[in-house]
Amino acid sequence: MTESEDVRVEVEDRPDGRVATVTVDYQAKLNILGRARTERLRDAFLDLAKDDELRAVVLEGAGERAFIGGADITEMVEFTPATARTFITTLHEACQSMRDLPVPVIAKIDGYCLGGGLEIAASCDLRIATMRSTFGMPEVRVGLPSVIEAALLPSIVGWGRARELVYTGESWDAEEAQRAGLLERVVAPEELDGAVDGWLTSILANGPRAIRDQKTLIAQWERLSIDESIALSIDMFEATWEHEEPREAMRAFLDRPRD
Repeated sequence: MTESEDVRVEVEDRPDGRVATVTVDYQAKLNILGRARTERLRDAFLDLAKDDELRAVVLEGAGERAFIGGADITEMVEFTPATARTFITTLHEACQSMRDLPVPVIAKIDGYCLGGGLEIAASCDLRIATMRSTFGMPEVRVGLPSVIEAALLPSIVGWGRARELVYTGESWDAEEAQRAGLLERVVAPEELDGAVDGWLTSILANGPRAIRDQKTLIAQWERLSIDESIALSIDMFEATWEHEEPREAMRAFLDRPRD
């Protein structure tokens, strides 16, 4: 398992299944991502993708000030066109590694979630944040367009709100982010751990293969037309019956004690 001081991976075998927590820890600078840290984050998720027993992943930033505060502009100010391309490609690969992970990824957000950090969050399956969290795409304020997984934002918050983020560089508080559809839940800081654990409990209560199939379908639904998505779903439903998980789950449901 990929491990370093600033990108840590903790794997927990719970009674109902295996869960991993990935922590970005660079608290001195709001957990921002430089080139090396971005590579380590990408590699952590690529390693997790190899674990067939994994059921879910939580991504968090260390401390109470930031999830991921963006990219490291002290590095970026020295970029050439070639090094800029290398960095932004690596950041995209980190985002894609989360989208490609065969199990759900939960973004556990406490504090600043800006620029590349918001692109990382947008790449996760579910997003929950504390009331003190802040969201924005401030790249235009330092002479850059928002790129790569910023392209996910229109499908999450709508074209108008996405334009607002990337044209103004202004930030949203957590309540505004939830109203826009960026967040599934907003909680008090002391409730964050329990709320994430509630999601994990619900995910682990479901069929492991069904959850993996569902993530595969959702990824395709994002790219395909409605007709293509339905056709793919029919194929997936048929293939589901090639293994015993649905039969076992249905029998357990039918055999459950009734009041």
